[in-house]
Amino acid sequence: MAHSEMDVDHTAHGQSMGLLRVLGPAHVWALGVGIVLVGEYMGWNFAVGKGGAYAALIACWFAGILYSCVAMIDSEVTSTVAAAGGQYTQAKHIIGPLMAFNVGLYLVFAYTMLEAANAITLGFLVDTVAGMTGHEGGLDQRPFIVLAIMFLAWLNYRGVLATLTFNLVITAIAFIAIITIFLATSPLLGAGEMLHKDLMSGQASLPYGWLGILAAMHFGLWYYLGIEGTTQAAEEVRSPARSLPFGTLAGIMTLLIAATLTWYVCSGLMPWEYLGDGVNGAVAPLFSAAQMSGSSALVWLLGIGTLFATLASANGCINDASRAWFSMGRDHYLPAWFGAVHPVYRTPYRAIIFLVPIALIFALGAPLDQVVTFSILSGLLGYTFMPINMIMFRKKWPLDTIKRGYEHPLHPLPAISLIVLCSVTYFAVFLGYGTQLIAMIGFYIVVSLWFHFWRYRFVKRADQFTMPWPRPRGY
Repeated sequence: MAHSEMDVDHTAHGQSMGLLRVLGPAHVWALGVGIVLVGEYMGWNFAVGKGGAYAALIACWFAGILYSCVAMIDSEVTSTVAAAGGQYTQAKHIIGPLMAFNVGLYLVFAYTMLEAANAITLGFLVDTVAGMTGHEGGLDQRPFIVLAIMFLAWLNYRGVLATLTFNLVITAIAFIAIITIFLATSPLLGAGEMLHKDLMSGQASLPYGWLGILAAMHFGLWYYLGIEGTTQAAEEVRSPARSLPFGTLAGIMTLLIAATLTWYVCSGLMPWEYLGDGVNGAVAPLFSAAQMSGSSALVWLLGIGTLFATLASANGCINDASRAWFSMGRDHYLPAWFGAVHPVYRTPYRAIIFLVPIALIFALGAPLDQVVTFSILSGLLGYTFMPINMIMFRKKWPLDTIKRGYEHPLHPLPAISLIVLCSVTYFAVFLGYGTQLIAMIGFYIVVSLWFHFWRYRFVKRADQFTMPWPRPRGY
C-alpha cells in the first residue's frame, strides 16, 4: 500500500495506518499553553508556602529561565526529529534504547499526574461553586473527577483536530481571564488597590530567608511544567520544522507573562500564609483572588477560567501521555498491542484507554501536593536528559551535516544552564519531599532493570532509525 510523506506508517487491525498531519502553529501553541496554564490557576502557590511571596516570584523567574532553555533545546531537536513520542523519540535516535525507555516513562507519568491534579482541582471548583449557589453540606467531588477524565479521554479517542481546536478556544479564554483580573485589580491603571506594601512587609517578605527561595524552586516549575509537550504532536503537525519552534517559543513567552501577572494579583490580595496553603487555603489562587476582589463578575469569570484551564490541561495531558505510550508500544519497548491506531479516528486509542484508570487512581486517592510533586519530579528527570541529548546531537550531527528547521543560539550555554538549574531544583525537592524523591528514583531504577533484562530483547534498534541522516556507530 502506497503512502504519502504526510503520514507515518504502522500496522493496526491488519492495515497500514498513520497519524494524521492536520495541526498548525496555533494548535501547537494551544497544546503547550493549554497544558501549562492551569499552573497559574492552581499549584504554583505551594511555592509561596515554601518561601513566601517574594521567594515564589524569584522561583518563577528562575524556572522561566530553565524552561526557556528547555524550549530552545527542544525546538531544535524536534524540528529535525518530527515524530510522535517527542523526547522519547529523540532519545531513541540520539542516545539509545535504555534512555529512550526511561524518558518515555518520565513523560507518561508527568502528564498523567498532571491530568490527575487537574481533575482534583476541577472537583474542588465544582464543590465551591455549589456552595456559592446555596448548596449546603458539600458535594461529593468524585463523580465530577471521574466524569471529567472519562469525557476528555473520549474526546481524545475521537480525533486530535477537534481535541486541540477545543484546547485552543478554552485556553484563549483562560488566558484572557488572567489579563482581565489584572486590569480590574491593578492600581497601575487606576482600577483597584493592591496591598503588596502591607501583605509583604517585614518578615512576610521572606519568612524563611534565602533558604526559602531555594525551597520555592520545587513548585516554581509548576508555572511552566508541560510546555515541552508540544513535541508529542510532532507527527500530527503539517509543517513541524516551522510550526513546532514557533508554537513552543510563543508558548513560553505567553506563560512568562501569565505567571508574572498571576503572582502580582494573588500576592496583592491574599496574605502569604493563606495563599501558600494550597490544601486548606487557596486551592485555586486566581479564583480566591477574584473572591477577595469583591466583584461577582470577576468571581464568575475566574471560576470559568479555572474550569477551562483545568480542562485544557487535562485534555492536553491525555493527548501527550497517550502519544508517548503509543510510540513505545509501536517500537516494542512496551507490548506492541499499545502501538495500534484506530482504523477510523486515526488515534492511539489503546494507549488512551489504558492510561485512564491510572489517572483515576491518583485523582481519587492522593492529596493534591503529592500528585503535583510526582508530576514535577517526573518532568524534572526528563529535563535532566535534555542537555545530554542536545550535546550528543550536535556532536554526532554537526550543523553542516543535516538540515535543521531551527538552530538554537549560544550552544552549549542553554544546556549547561539547564543542568545547573535542574540540580538546584533536585535539592529543593529533597528539602521538602526527600522520601518521595528517593522512592521515585528507586521506582525508575527497578523498571530500568526490567527493561534491560527482559524487554530489550524485543527491541530492533537498527529498524527504528528512521531519520535520513548518516548513521552513527552502534546502529
